[in-house]
Formats: sequence, C-alpha cells, structure tokens
Amino acid sequence: MTEEIIIAGFGGQGVLSMGKILAYSGVMENKEVSWMPSYGPEMRGGTANVIVIISDERISSPIVNYFDTAIILNQQSMDKFEKTVKPGGLLIYDPNGITRHPARKDINIYSIEAADEASKVGLSKVFNMVVLGGYLKLKPIVQAEYVRKGLEKSLPTRHHRMIPENEKAIEKGKEIIKEVHILN
Repeated sequence: MTEEIIIAGFGGQGVLSMGKILAYSGVMENKEVSWMPSYGPEMRGGTANVIVIISDERISSPIVNYFDTAIILNQQSMDKFEKTVKPGGLLIYDPNGITRHPARKDINIYSIEAADEASKVGLSKVFNMVVLGGYLKLKPIVQAEYVRKGLEKSLPTRHHRMIPENEKAIEKGKEIIKEVHILN
C-alpha cells in the first residue's frame, strides 16, 4: 500500500500541521513516510501545501506530480490541484470560500464543511483535525492509536492538553464528511 497525498490551502489553516501529524502517525505505525512542505513567504494568508507519502514499502522519491488524494481548502488550490488527482482517486474539499466546485467525473469527490462546523462547536483552532478526520474515515491509512501518538509527537509539550480536543475534532470530521460524486 502506498498513498500519495497533497494537502493545500491558505497559511494559517493548519495545512502543514495536518500533513505533519499524518506523517508522524505513519512513522509511529512503522510505515515509510515522506513529508514535503511548500509555502510562500507570507506566514498567514499565503498559499501552503504539503505532500505526504505513506507506504508499506520504501519510497523512491518525495517528488510526486499526480496524487491518490487531494485535500483542498481554498479556491487557488482547487484550481491548481484538482487536475493532479489520479483517475479513480479522491478529492476532499471544504466548500467554504470555494467558488468553482470540482467538476471531474473520473474521481471520487467528498465535501467537508469543516470551517463552519469547527466554528459552530468552538473547535476553530483544530479545523484541520476536522478535515483529517473526514479523510481518515474514507482512507484509514493509519490507526487511531497512532494518530494520537502523531499528535503527541508533533505538538509541543505545552499544547498536549489540547490532544483530547484534537481527537474530538477528528471524530467530528468522520461524522460530517459528505459524498458529492462517487465512481461506480
């Protein structure tokens, strides 16, 4: 099993953190992992993306042009990365701020209203974990116990008190992800 993922959105949405937590979760589960972030000079508001590869086998290159899964959190990323999902692959997006929804018919598409849900239930700091939860429901490439270990590893010790809140957000994401277009 090899899963090649692109996560993309604005800086400040937790894109890089989501990728890092997913990568650490894979490491904790003794999988082969690659984590390659990319971001502009702006700290918040600029675009950011991260490529995460998790595999049972050695990873030959962290450079990937086409992905099994794209997690899209803004319109610029939708415009750039929708076409990079492999036929039969998965695209997950938060419709908040999206003006042109994905139109491909050769991929599986799901939406997750993570921004709205996170603010509604007071989880705005862990919006990215709502998205991660939706993804892990569809593709449980790492087990829940390793996601917790990934959170422990990637969060600074002073933020470990937020791990239960992060886990709650992951569970919320599993509940609210919605099918938009599924291949038969």
